[in-house]
Amino acid sequence: MSAHPPARSAYFVPPPSSYPVQIAGGMLLVMLGASQWVNGARWAPWVTAAGLAVWLWVLFHWFRQAAHESESGLYSEQVGGSYRWGMAWFIFSELMFFAAFFGALLYARMISLPSLGSLDHQLLWPDFKPLWPSEAPGLTASPAGVVEPFGIIGPWPLPTLNTALLLSSGLTITVAHHRLLGGERTGTIRWMLATITLGLVFLCVQAIEYHHAYTDLNLKLTSGIFGSTFFMLTGFHGFHVLVGLLMLASITLRLKAGHFTSERHFGFQGVAWYWHFVDVVWLGLYLLVYWL
Repeated sequence: MSAHPPARSAYFVPPPSSYPVQIAGGMLLVMLGASQWVNGARWAPWVTAAGLAVWLWVLFHWFRQAAHESESGLYSEQVGGSYRWGMAWFIFSELMFFAAFFGALLYARMISLPSLGSLDHQLLWPDFKPLWPSEAPGLTASPAGVVEPFGIIGPWPLPTLNTALLLSSGLTITVAHHRLLGGERTGTIRWMLATITLGLVFLCVQAIEYHHAYTDLNLKLTSGIFGSTFFMLTGFHGFHVLVGLLMLASITLRLKAGHFTSERHFGFQGVAWYWHFVDVVWLGLYLLVYWL
């Protein structure tokens, strides 16, 4: 019989969990409700709200379980490396998600629009002008005239204000990280709260922008390719900001509970990666959607 104790397993294997099934059910309700909400179903908002409630409930308990496992010392360095690779690939997949919509925007603007305005199509739509977007006075909003005329949102003032807010939040979370590395827990929490505040203000400004688009400019999701790409890009980015805020709030609560040290804090670091990703995507969105 060996005199040496058995080596510790490199991986922690958690017990079977129903959380993946529960969160999948919540997201199913969200997608069902949202898809019918845009089609005018009266019951859809309630289904969407129920799905979001399930989603948030599961995330709270799942995050709490993972935090308990980490603070109990169940995670080895190998598990930490798996978390880092998992977060990196998750952010990469999110980047490809936005790349698809940016590609749709550029394809419509640089390839489809010039083609519709070429001589080959003038016989079909003689009054159509290949302008982006086609909302100039006196011009049809689409080749077949099926899209109502609409206005566009320029870069000033709300989008520029939101850019300043997100860039500032990227700075505050970086300062918070340096405070954590220096062992200043109170300072870390304060800078995290500043980051959360900036993110919340960003969402409020975006809500004001959407209200202005719908009520004053007649810019909607149905406003042709411009409206669909505009709301898909800005809307999904706003959703990612909301998810990032939930992550930031979770990490801040863990900091207040005494979690994380200057040597072990990947939970904090992973959320910081995600928040910087949100910042970078917004910069691309700000340039391609509002300026160009």
